[in-house]
Parts: sequence; structure tokens; C-alpha cells
Amino acid sequence: MKIVALEFYKNGHMKEAFAFGGSIEKENISESKRYEASLQNYLIDTGKEVILIDTGLPVETPDMKEQPDQMIYTGEKVNNFIDALKEAGYETKDIDKVVVTHKHPDHSGELRLFKDAKIYISEIEAEAMNLNGENIVKVNFEDGEYKNFKESKKIAENIFMLPAYGHTKGNSMVVAEFEGLQYMFHGDVTYTDEALRQNALSVVFEDKALAKDTLDNVREFIMKNDTIYLSTHTPEALISLKEKKVMRL
Repeated sequence: MKIVALEFYKNGHMKEAFAFGGSIEKENISESKRYEASLQNYLIDTGKEVILIDTGLPVETPDMKEQPDQMIYTGEKVNNFIDALKEAGYETKDIDKVVVTHKHPDHSGELRLFKDAKIYISEIEAEAMNLNGENIVKVNFEDGEYKNFKESKKIAENIFMLPAYGHTKGNSMVVAEFEGLQYMFHGDVTYTDEALRQNALSVVFEDKALAKDTLDNVREFIMKNDTIYLSTHTPEALISLKEKKVMRL
């Protein structure tokens, strides 16, 4: 199995109020504190099939401009989605399956490229996006328990899609087992890994109670399993992937 990060933006930053604002009281949040930000999605090559976790922003998305008081600045563009895929050594025709964690455009922006691939997305998100077609697999997590998660969907051997509701109502994530480690592609359960360590929610959620339940489940999973925590919006994830750095809570 090979796991590759598709890198889109670098050298960004986010305010503490954005990263932790769903849990920490406003008066306890630093106005000056910033955390590094980036944007990346991931690809898993099992040797038998190639699986994408999310599909980046639409290629026509303009470069993001840094503004004085913005909550998150994603950073300088490194690649659009198609070029990042090529740089990793793949073309759209090579992709067998796509797992979409949720509907936001930085995760679903290039689904239009994959009409021949199976697209796995929770039924809740599929309905929200009005996704239909023979290649759309609307997931209801019918494959039973996985670790401390009560529901799962098996995507391939040792690769599981799990419900992670809250950030969006149908949010999900993926865990891949490889060489004794659990690689967790969590979408936006947190925006920065420090929020996971501090047990804090970001300010972006559709259902706060479900988002907190998901964060609790993720933390329990990580405390019980050697897990490489692969985020979408922080460059810490790129280091974790490269160094096989296990998250410690």
C-alpha cells in the first residue's frame, strides 16, 4: 500500500478563534495566536486499485488573497487538483474509487472528473448535494462495528469508511490499516492537530453535539490504536505522513 498527499496550498494560517472557537470561551482565546494552514487531500494505492480521499477544489478556483482579519488563509497555491494528481504519478482514469468525506468544495470540487469511478459518500451528503448516478454509492454504514465505532462501510481490504457526523450532518472519514498502523483521513473533524490534542471543536459545524461525539470517538480511537492523523488543513499532517508519526494524546 502506498499513501500520497496531494498538495494544493501551503504557508497559510488560521486564527485560534477559528481552530478552537467551537469549544473554548471567547475570552480565553488569543487574538494574536495563529496556527499553520495548508490544503491537501490524499490518495491510497493498494496495488490492486487506486482510491482517492476527497477531490480538492475546482480547478478554476482563483488564488486566495490574504486579508488582514480573515479567520483562515489557506495559503499560496502549489497545484490545482489535476496537476497535483499528475505530480503524484496518476491520471483521473487511474482512479478506481473516490471516498468523499463531506460536501464542502475543498473536498468535493472535482467529483465531475470521476464519472467512471465508484464514488462513496454518505447518503446524507449525497442527498444534500443531489448526487445520483450508477457510480454513486450512497453509504449508510451497514457493515457493522469497527474498533470503537458502531458503524462502518468496508471500501477495500483494510480500508474502512466511518461516520463522523457534525462538521456537516453527513460527514465521514476513512481509516486504512497498514503495517500495524491506522492511517486516519478525517476530513475536517479538526482544522489543526492542536485542536485534537486540546479536545476542542472548530467554529465550523452543522450539529455541535454530533461534532463533539465524533471528536470523542476519534480521540478514543487514537488512544487505543497507533494512529497517523491525516488532516486536510494543516501541514503537520504532511510531516506525520512522511515520518509515520503516531498521534499521541
